[in-house]
Amino acid sequence: MMSSLNLSNPLSNLAAAIPLDQIRYNEQGLVPAIAQDYLDGTVLMMAWMNREALQKTLETGEGWYWSRSRQELWHKGATSGHLQKVKSIRYDCDSDALLLTIEQVGDVACHTGERSCFHQNNGKIQPPPADTLSQIFEVICNRRDHPNPESYTCKLFEGGDNKILKKIGEESVEVVMACKDDEKDAIAGEVADLLYHTLVALAHHQVDIRDVYRKLQERRR
Repeated sequence: MMSSLNLSNPLSNLAAAIPLDQIRYNEQGLVPAIAQDYLDGTVLMMAWMNREALQKTLETGEGWYWSRSRQELWHKGATSGHLQKVKSIRYDCDSDALLLTIEQVGDVACHTGERSCFHQNNGKIQPPPADTLSQIFEVICNRRDHPNPESYTCKLFEGGDNKILKKIGEESVEVVMACKDDEKDAIAGEVADLLYHTLVALAHHQVDIRDVYRKLQERRR
């Protein structure tokens, strides 16, 4: 179980901040901190915080860490411009690890230029998993940019708006009918079809799914 602090307005939340005295730092006075994208859940990096770094993060709403190699505090993005705007902080049930949900400015967290530090997979550069919709959207965009005549997705792109929007209309009706019949498995399947074709429409019109997530976040109460 993890406890959390919402940092939508960090300066006003200090009174309810993570209890610095209860965080269990290791023998070097450090605690591991994982940074995770607040929209699609991608794990971006792991770094270390000491008490002062955590305090500065709470005070500024931006990511501060402790560099073990330089033995000094570092403000993430102060040089590169790739700041981390902290949305929330959680600490685990043992109070010895932190999880930060962040907005990564510039969408690059790794010093190599990759989005995530966890981009290596069996010697290949491959981004870590995100939420399912984001991963499917990535595949759809890949089909758009690298057409395969055997791909159903590519055939939708070839048909343009006429074909894509027709399918969205058909799938919407199928969702309505499944809901009307209260068939749970059918509802799940038809909604999956509708989401897929909607993602194709987004890709066709060059709209990033993260922009949709941002709209949903703005409307969240």
